[in-house]
Parts: sequence; structure tokens; C-alpha cells
Amino acid sequence: MHRLTIMTWLLLSLAVPAGENAPGFLTGRYADQQGTIPLVWDETRNVLWKADIPGTGWSSPVVWGSRVFVTTAVSDTKQYEPRKGLYIQDLQGKLPPGEHDWRVLCLDANSGKVLWNKRAFQGPMQSTIHIKASLASETPVTDGKHVWAYFGNVGIACFDVEGNLIWKEKTPVHKTRMGWGTGSSPVLHDGKLFYVHDNEEKSFLAALDAKTGKQLWHVDRKEGSNWGTPFIWTNSKRTELVTAGTGKTRSYDLNGKLLWELQGMSIVSIPSPFAVGDTLYVSSGYVLDPKQKPVYAIKPGASGDISLPYGGTSNEYIAWVQWQAGAYHPTPIVSGEYLYVLLDRGFLSCYKAKTGEEVYRNRRIGGGASAFTASPWIIEGKVCCLSEDGETFVLQGGPEFKFLHRNPLGDMALATPVIANGSLYIRTKSRLFCLRQMQ
Repeated sequence: MHRLTIMTWLLLSLAVPAGENAPGFLTGRYADQQGTIPLVWDETRNVLWKADIPGTGWSSPVVWGSRVFVTTAVSDTKQYEPRKGLYIQDLQGKLPPGEHDWRVLCLDANSGKVLWNKRAFQGPMQSTIHIKASLASETPVTDGKHVWAYFGNVGIACFDVEGNLIWKEKTPVHKTRMGWGTGSSPVLHDGKLFYVHDNEEKSFLAALDAKTGKQLWHVDRKEGSNWGTPFIWTNSKRTELVTAGTGKTRSYDLNGKLLWELQGMSIVSIPSPFAVGDTLYVSSGYVLDPKQKPVYAIKPGASGDISLPYGGTSNEYIAWVQWQAGAYHPTPIVSGEYLYVLLDRGFLSCYKAKTGEEVYRNRRIGGGASAFTASPWIIEGKVCCLSEDGETFVLQGGPEFKFLHRNPLGDMALATPVIANGSLYIRTKSRLFCLRQMQ
């Protein structure tokens, strides 16, 4: 049931201020100017509103203007409870029992009121998932007029912002490594919806007409299972579609033609590529891979195979690499001249973004937190790290590692938070919080 804090009732008449939207996965991770984004909060302090979200899902919310979209899956049978931390002794995926209702919700960004709650798909699950995963792990994407929800081995659905179903298509069901399921989110660019489905049977990258769902092209990939979201990289030379992978990281043009490829990732690839200006950052860091946990900085304009031999430091298109710096789940982040890597077991490392030079490495965040899945974000140059316990640790940015704040929300959290239009949105296991500076 939807709930509002007392303070929210006093603020319902206030409109969310104009500002940047957060239309897709990892698109709202920065609030570098002082303003309404708080640095300190808990379950009641600086909470504009909090709303109960039915079912389960580790997808991030996406925000456009006064609307917040979130996906979930409601099951008619009690599901197993996800455990925190790593699963070294319980690795095989499991088939979620019962019937499931995959849904898209739209909430009012001012109040948290649910504006609509629509079904995308319904039925039994046809494939297994990791015990720590959910049936709605992929983050939706929006352009302010429509919202597209991708549910991996289930399907893709498009709604308009009023909740009317425009189209939907089931996706092929393919086995994934160890039965861990899917996790890569779709991306939207110039009227096209791109998604990658890497699996153990027939991996592919596809582009759809976003308005109709018609397939525009399909490219087979010589890849096993991966979980990173593709990235649209618009640089000074061209626009590229970059996909990270255990076999190869590959870049395509927007018609599916291969531009360049790079070997040398860890044996499981989850973090997503991202860019700051003309530098692309690609990383992976499976905890059981003793050799390769790389972070690469890549220049634009590459072609062909740009791989480095292990131990190499750079080439024409690779500005630098740190071979043992990558994280298992979280995607790194760059703020100013520094790149920060949040490791799953509660350590933070810092490197110079231009050169890869180590500033500090594997500094313990502390506070008893030892499990991190969500990617970090930046508030006024400070690094924010959300633990699976639902506690956000705020750390000083720059060359000195320093703990500043610890902000608990009292609920398990794996989804990456987003910043949009003057608010911070954090999804926990059962709720969505909208946080703003209120005192």
C-alpha cells in the first residue's frame, strides 16, 4: 500500500524542479552542484515520499519529468529469499515456482502516488535464475512519451506514459551460464531500441523500431553469457554501440556492423561500459578470476582487434589498463580527474581517470558492510556507495579516502539508485524512496 510521510503532505503542492531526467540504466548518477540532493538521510529524514512496490525486482527506476517508472514481478507462490553477499557454495540457478505477473508501474514524482500499474506478461517462468537475482532485473528505458520494459527470457513491452500498451513481443528462451538468468537492460537511441541477449546457446544483439517493435536487424555473437548493458558512445568521431563480454568487448555501428573488438576481460562480465567525453571505460572483475580484473580506458576511432597482451599497458587505441582493478558487479564512475571502483566486498579504489595511475587501492569502507551490488553515484563530488543492507556510505572525493556519512534505509538493496530533477531515488527490496534536502 502506498504510504506518505507527514512531511510529504506539506510538500504535495510543490512541483519537482526542472532538471535532468534519468531515462535508462546508469543515466542518472551525478549531482555535482549544490542543491536539493541530500547527503544525509534515513527512513524518515529527508524522505519526500516512500512507496511500497509489490512483488520483487532489482531493476532501477527511470525518471522523466514528473513520472517515475519501475518494473516488478508479482508471483502467486512465495519465492526464495535472496541472501546477501557472494554465493560460492550455491551457484546453480533455480526455476522460480508458480505463476508470475510481470508489471510496469508509473508513479508521480511529486507524491509517490501510483498513477498506473500495468501487466506486461503473465505465466510460469521458462528458465532458471540466480538465487540472488529477480524476475525483473533489467532496467526499463523511456523517452518521456513511451516506456520500454525488457524482461530477458520473457519479452519486451512498450507502453505510452498513460499506461496504454503499444506493443509487446516475447523473446526467445535460452539457457544461461549456471542457470543464472539474464540482466542486461535495453538502450534507446534515435528511435531504435537496442538489446543484447548473451547466453549459452545463441547469443545476439538486436535493434528494434521503438515505435512498432519491428526488428530492424539482428547480429549473432560468438559469446557466452554476459550481463552488462550495452552503451551508446557518442564521441568526436562517431556514435558507437559498445557491448562488454567475457569473450570480447565489441563495438558496432548503429546498423550492427562490427567496428572493433577487445579480448582480455574476466571470466564473468557484468559491469557496463560508460564514457566521459572521448574516453570509454570498460571493466570486469569476477572474484574467482585470479588473473584478469581489468579496467580499460579506450580512445575513439578504433578498428579491428585492439587487444593487449596480458601485462601490456597501452596501444594506439587503449590509453591505459589496470589489470587487477575491476569490480564484479558495480560499474565504476568518474568524477573530475578521478575514477572510482567499488568492489563487491566493501572496498573502494581510486585512479587518475586520464592515466590510470593508482591514487589509493582497496580501502575498506567500514561500518560492517561487506556486500555491494549497486553501482556508485556522485553528489557534489562525493562518492556514494549503497550496500546490500540498504545503507549508503558517503565518502569524500579526491585523493584522500575519508568516510563522511552512513545513511540506513532498513531494507535490502541491489538496484542502482538514480538522480533526476532534484531528487535521489533508491529502490530497496520492498520500497521506492524519493529523497530530497528538506531541512
